[in-house]
Parts: sequence; C-alpha cells; structure tokens
Amino acid sequence: MAGSVEVQLGSVRTIVTVYSSNIVRVTHLPPGARPPESLVVARGPGSVPFKVEEEGGCTVVRTGELVVTLDPSTCTVELGWGWDALVELDRSLEKVRVLGEEALSLRQMFALAEGEAVFGLGQHAGYSAHAGLNYRGRVVYLAQRNTDIAVPFMVSSRGYGLLWDVYSMGVLEFRNGRLRVWFEAGDALDYYFIYGPALDRVIAGYRWLTGAAPLLPKYAFGYWQSKERYASQEEIVEVAREFRRRGIPIDIIVQDWMYWGKYGWNAFRFDEERYPDPEKMVKDLHDLGVRVAISIWPFFGRETEIYREAAELGHLIPGTGLVNVFSEAARRWFWEKIRDTFFRIGIDGWWLDASEPEVGAGLVYVTMQHDLKVDGGRMYKYLNVYPLLEARAVYEGQRRDSNKRVLILTRSGFAGIQRYGVVNWSGDITGDWTTLRTQIWAGLNYCLSGLPWWCTDIGGFFSGSPDSEGYRELFVRWFQWGAFCPIFRVHGTGFPKEPWRFGPEVERLLVEFTRLRYRLLPYIYSLAWKVHSEGYTMMRHLAMDFPGDDEALEVDDEFMLGPFLLVAPVTTPSTRERDVYLPDGLWYDFWTGKLYGGGRYVRVEAPLERVPVFVRAGAVLPLAPYGLRSASERVDSYELRVYPGADGSFALYDDDGETYEYEKGVYALVPIEWVDAERKLVLGEKRGLYELPSLAFKVVLVREGRGVGVREEPEPDAVLEYRGSRVERVF
Repeated sequence: MAGSVEVQLGSVRTIVTVYSSNIVRVTHLPPGARPPESLVVARGPGSVPFKVEEEGGCTVVRTGELVVTLDPSTCTVELGWGWDALVELDRSLEKVRVLGEEALSLRQMFALAEGEAVFGLGQHAGYSAHAGLNYRGRVVYLAQRNTDIAVPFMVSSRGYGLLWDVYSMGVLEFRNGRLRVWFEAGDALDYYFIYGPALDRVIAGYRWLTGAAPLLPKYAFGYWQSKERYASQEEIVEVAREFRRRGIPIDIIVQDWMYWGKYGWNAFRFDEERYPDPEKMVKDLHDLGVRVAISIWPFFGRETEIYREAAELGHLIPGTGLVNVFSEAARRWFWEKIRDTFFRIGIDGWWLDASEPEVGAGLVYVTMQHDLKVDGGRMYKYLNVYPLLEARAVYEGQRRDSNKRVLILTRSGFAGIQRYGVVNWSGDITGDWTTLRTQIWAGLNYCLSGLPWWCTDIGGFFSGSPDSEGYRELFVRWFQWGAFCPIFRVHGTGFPKEPWRFGPEVERLLVEFTRLRYRLLPYIYSLAWKVHSEGYTMMRHLAMDFPGDDEALEVDDEFMLGPFLLVAPVTTPSTRERDVYLPDGLWYDFWTGKLYGGGRYVRVEAPLERVPVFVRAGAVLPLAPYGLRSASERVDSYELRVYPGADGSFALYDDDGETYEYEKGVYALVPIEWVDAERKLVLGEKRGLYELPSLAFKVVLVREGRGVGVREEPEPDAVLEYRGSRVERVF
C-alpha cells in the first residue's frame, strides 16, 4: 500500500498508512489477509511526506505532526504528538465460531490519561440512560436500537479522535485508566487516529475521511410540525392552513405512517378513502408555503403488492420483508419506487423510520437482525450499517434524478451517514424532565461524533396532555431548547402538539420562540454552510470553544450554537432562575443586554417565557425580520446586532436554498467584521456567484436594554446599504 509501513506485532500483522500529517490508519490483520474495502471511509491516503526510521528495535513513522512508534518487543503502538501520546497496549484477533461460521472476534486496549474526557460514539441517552455526557467510568454498547445510535467514532479532551472501521456490534469500556474495545466480528481491527488538537479539526478530519455533509434545503432549518399521526388528506392540509391563519411560522409538515390503509404495511400507496388525491394534497400544502415529508419504512408487509414485486426481483433479505440495501440493485429499485410513488407528486423529504432496522413492527433489536443472511455473509458482521446503506440508496437515487436537495430524517445512523443529507432524531423517547436533561447529552455526543444534523421529538414521543399544567411547562422548556437545536421539530403520540392545543398563554410563548428561530435563520443557515465547507459543528460542547477551561469540560447542560450563542436550557420544573457557567471573556444576556464577566457561574432569571441565552462579546449577529413566515422567503433586510467588547467576524451566507448549484460556486458570502478598538464595522466584498438584491443592514450596538430579546430594535444606530462592495462605518 502506498504510504504504508508494515510491522509484525506478535501474531498480528500491523500496517500503518499515512493519510495526512494529522491522520494515520492502523490496520491489524491476521496472517495472509489484505486490508478490507471500506463502506465508511470515502477517500484514500493523500500524498504526504513522512519518514520511517528504526530506533532501538522499534519502527518509527514521522509525519509533520505525528510520531507513530511500533514496538515488536512489547507489541505496543504509540500514537504520539508533541509531548503526549496515546498508547495501544494490546490487541487480539481471535478465531471464534458465530452461527456455525468461522469469524474473527476483535479486542484491543488503550491507556487513558487521568482526567481525560471522552465523547461521541453516536447517541446513548434514551429511556433510563442517566450516566452523563462524559463516557469515563461507563460501558457503551455500539448496537443500533430505538434511542441508541451506534457510531464507532470517539473524541477525547486531549485533542484526538479514533474512528473504527468495523460494522459489527461493539462494546467500549472506559474504566480504571483503560479503554477496552470489543467487536463481535470483522475482517480486520481497522482504525484511524485523527489529531487536532482542536476538536473542530478532529471532526473536520473525520469528515475529510468519510465525506462532507451536503447543505440541507433552507426550509429544513425552519419549524417542523409532526404527530403520530395525521389521519387524512383533509386533516394535514387543514392543520397547515391553521398555522397560516394564526400567523405561526412553519416550513415542514410530516405525514406519518398508516396512510396506506387497506393496501397493507408500507404498501407505497395512499388509501383513497382518506387520501383521495395525494398530488392535490401536496399542491395545496405547497401553495401554503409548507413542504411535506413522508414516513417510509424499510420493510414491506407480506400482503402488499410491493412485497411480492421485491421478492420476485430478489431485493429482500431472505426470510424478511426488509429491503436488501446491501445490494446495489436493490438500493436502486428502492429509490425508483420512492421516486415513482412520492417524489413524482412533489413530496419534499423522506422520513426513513425504523432504520436500525426493525425486522417487523416491534421494539426488538440486535438479536433478530444478527442472524439474517445478506450479500456476502451474515448480518452479525454488518449489524450497524443498515441505516448508512438505506440513506445511501435514497441520496444517490435522488441525486441521479434531480438537482433538488435531499432531505432525509431517520432514527438510526452510522459513521459516514452525514454525506447523505441525513437528519437523525433521538427516537421514541418519553416526555419527562429526566429525559429532557439526558437529551442534551444525546445531542452533544451525537454532534461530537462528526454528525451535524440532530433533533428530538420536542415534548417526548410518549407525551402528556396539553391540558395538563405540568406537561405544558415541560413542553415549553423543551420547545425553548429545541429552538436552538440544529433542527427544530415537534412530534409525538397520544396527543396533538400544535401550538394552539396548549391554550392561549402557552401558545403565545411557543409562537414567540418560533419567531426567534426564524429571526436566527440567517445565522443558522450561515453555520450550515460552515458545516458543509469547513467540517464545522453547529451544536457545540463548551470544550470545543474553550479547550483549556476545566469547568467548561465538566458542564453538561449548556452548549454553544455556533461561535456566538451560549444556551442554558431549564430542565427542572417550577424553576425560575438557574446558575449558568460563563467561560472566560465578556458575555451579554440576550434578553436584557446586561454585560457579565466570564470564568465564573452567574445566577440569572429564567421565567417561563425565556431560557437563559448569552452572547459572546465580539459577536456580529445577523437576524431576519420579525415577521418571517417561512425559511424560503427572500430576505433583503437584516438587523445586525453588534456586541462590543472584543473583535469579531462572521460570514453571512445565502444561496437559492433548494438546489446543489452551490457546489458550482453559485452562493453568496458577505464577510462581516467588528474592530472593537476602532468601533468600526466592515461589510466586505461579496464572494460567490449568487446574485443578491440590495441589502439593508440595520446596525444595533447592543447595550443594556437595547438590541435585546426577540423583537426588532425600532431605532437602529445606523442603516447600511450593501450592494456587494465593501462598506465601512465607525460608531
């Protein structure tokens, strides 16, 4: 292999391959085996200079940043950087029998440093998982389940990440200063070491290996309304009309399951008794400015015509109604059925439910999937990759047939799934205060797994009644937090959860936070561009922005939304104030404009109508007009809130919001800079081929009582006209 070094470590053949100056692949193989092809890693090693030397019986590989030492006498692999190193102490590739077949069971062990925190590994905070955000002292199972998303990628507070290119069930145990790793089966013990030291660079390195996250359509960042379930064409259209009548912003409404009615499970047909004209339904919703996503399952009922067709063509996993996404022919067929049934009539997004997968309707995982026969072997070796391949089927199919951006919502995920336009949600969670707190951990660890687009069922899937005062409070607090998540989506069963169901006072609060979300869309959509173009992370553990702050590393109920906004959700009932940790620097209370010094906890008011939010000094925060109804509306006027006290910069991004023309440079970036010492604001030269209208920036220099809260400041400090050329203004 080009750029590789091979060493024998005991009975294991070890290959180190240099991918870049900060990324190496370590592959442990049994005798005579070749490195396996990857389903996850999308690129090969780069052309990177490195040196190989023999020192004291060890083979040493040096890049510009890393020193990898392979010691045959101790059978260790030391992955070094600067004055620090991660040491792989041991490994084994043990021959075992699984389902009567010979397989390799994989084990290894690393030494962890005292105080080292570990994050990522997907999402593991469903049901009664109350152990915390940091995995130290915990055991993590990597197996897809409803509320658990298995991603074999972890990041460390020491500034590195590990990506295992293995697809079977895994267990990682972080105890007693050791990381013990076990995978049930694989062809090799194959992993990538990614050095930062900034966690942003670690995640960018993961995306460089596994694929950039494409831009979602702009409307994906607006408000999603869903429930289990809208039961007719008339109901779903009437709900959208009610949003418009009440002036509540909305972008997406979701048709959940059972629309197939008499035709059988997941029949890829609408029952005409309740959906007499699906094409008209979609047109009516589009005429209201509302997009439609629809629930699609990976398995078909045996009573359906589509099951019989799939079985005759050989596109099902034997013994099940599951689409065999391990087959390229089956993946193409699956998309073509989606295209001809749903995409043809204008449906905008795909809710790929139960993608773990459920073998049938029910909450049993791992054991049923484990034994299935798939192309090239048994599923135990590929247990966790079904959601990756199902998303691939839809993404690649739509990209072949259309320039319309792909939008997939799915319950499960895996390393690399970000390259397929995927939003994950956290599964069928319960609606209670404990779950609300653990969902913050779920979201932060998911995003630290290199996957950018995430949401919950706001209020919980198994939820309470909007008539209950206790549930109304929980729903408001969850909704407030949801407005700052990458994707803002309400869903649940048992009770409808449209804003007006909660009574006039709560509706007022929910609508105001929906309007705040829409005011923030220029900021959020610009962050989405950074996610695509830089491998950035939108929802951020405090350690990403404050890596030297020990307290920030421990805080598990706050996060940054982009570089400027610190959000501190309220996760207990009857709570009207809370302690918020502010890292070093100056911080403005978003609601009052009061200025605080950081490096300490502050106690702030948190009445039911607001959630604690702080803005970093130096922020230049672009906000859309207050009256925005949907994300697709063209904006030609921004309120630009400037938070003095430090230098700051931001790039405001825009494009057509719908297509992949941005890949050809058809986008617009407006650089914005605040020079604090000179009190100077600079709007830089527009970059990109997308034509902007003449823009008005209503500049507000924030101070106590001015430029605060959701509403626009009626008297800005200046209005700057922008036509694509540089504009400066000193205040």
